Amino acid sequence: MEPIGAKAKILVVDDNAENRALARAALQDEGYEVVLATNGEDGIRAFEAEHPDCVLLDVRMPSPDGFAVCARIRVLPGGADTPIVFLTALRDVDTFERALRAGGDDFLTKPIRPTELVVRVQAALRLRQMSSELREHYDLVRRQRDDMMRLQLQKERLTAFVVHDLKNPLNSMDLHAQILARDPGVPPHLQESVQSIRDGARSLLRLILNLLDISKSEEGRLVPRPSDVDVEALIGEVLDAYDVNARNAGVVLKRAIEARALRADPDLLRRILENLLDNAIRHAPAGTEVRVTAESREGAIEIRIADGGPGVSPDMRERIFERFVQLEAGERVVTRAGRGLGLTFCKLAVDAHGGSIWVEDGNPGAVFCVKLPNG
Repeated sequence: MEPIGAKAKILVVDDNAENRALARAALQDEGYEVVLATNGEDGIRAFEAEHPDCVLLDVRMPSPDGFAVCARIRVLPGGADTPIVFLTALRDVDTFERALRAGGDDFLTKPIRPTELVVRVQAALRLRQMSSELREHYDLVRRQRDDMMRLQLQKERLTAFVVHDLKNPLNSMDLHAQILARDPGVPPHLQESVQSIRDGARSLLRLILNLLDISKSEEGRLVPRPSDVDVEALIGEVLDAYDVNARNAGVVLKRAIEARALRADPDLLRRILENLLDNAIRHAPAGTEVRVTAESREGAIEIRIADGGPGVSPDMRERIFERFVQLEAGERVVTRAGRGLGLTFCKLAVDAHGGSIWVEDGNPGAVFCVKLPNG
C-alpha cells in the first residue's frame, strides 16, 4: 500500500546536520522527495523555488528563528495552505503556544523518532487533501489535541517543580541526620532513630527521582551517560548503605562479584541496584539472606539479586514492572509488587542501556536479573 502523500515533496529546515540526515533518511524510505535547508533564509528561498507539500521547521536557529520563518512562509504564494510541522527540543508550554500563534500545524519534540516523524507528516499531508467539511471536523480534533498537549506540558512543568522543591528539604533532612549520627553525645537508642530518618529520606528521594526519570522516559529523554564503572566497588557501596536496613529486618546480605568493569551510567546503575535491593530486603523473611551476584557472560554483565520471599508467579513476571501493580491471588493480595515506581524505573533504566531485566523463581523467593551490554 502506497503511503499517504507518497512522492510528495517535504522541505526540512534545520541547522543541525544530524537532524537533517535523520529526517531525510526516514522520509525517503517512505517514498517522499526531500529538500534540505540549513537555515531560515535558505528555507524561505527553498519554499519559493520548490513549492513543497509540507515543511518541517526547526524552532531554534540563528536569526531568523523557526517562528519568524513560519510567519514569512504563511504570506508567500501557497504558504497559507502548506502544513508546517515545528521540530523543537524545547518541550514546554510557552514554546508550544508560540508555535501555534506562529501558524504551525503540528509540534514534534526532539530527539526525532523516525516512525513518529513519518506519521506526523502523513497526517499533515492528509489534512491538505481534505474537503472543507472534513477539515472543520479535523480542526475540532486538532484543537482538542492541542488542549491535551497543553495539559501534558503543564503537568510536566508541575512535576519538575515538585521534584525540585521536594529534593531540597529531603537533602537538608538527610544532612542534619548525618550530623546527629556523628555526634558522640547522641545516646545509642536515639542513633537508631537518626538512622531511620536517613533511611526514610533516602527512600523518598529515590521515589522522587524514579518519578522524574519515568517522566523523562515517556518523552524519550532518559538517555544514559556511560562511563567506566567498577562493578564490585559500586555493588559494595550499595550493600554497605543498606546494611542497617537489612540488619533491622533480620536479613543477611551476601555477595559474590566476579565481574569487574562495565560501561554504563553510574548514577542510573546505582539506583537500579538500590531499588532492587530495597525490594529484596522488604520481601525477605527474617532469618534469611539476600544474595547479590555479578558475572560476565557473552559480552554482557549479568547482575542477580535473590531473596527468600514469596516469589512471583510466572504469569505475573512481566506485570510486576508496571506502575503501582499489586499481585493478586484470588481474594488475597500478595504484596510482592514494588512500592510505587521502583521496579518500573528499573525496567526503563535497563531498557535505556539496551539491556534486559526479568524475574526468575528462586525456589523459594524471587531472583531479579539484570543483563547489561558491556561495550
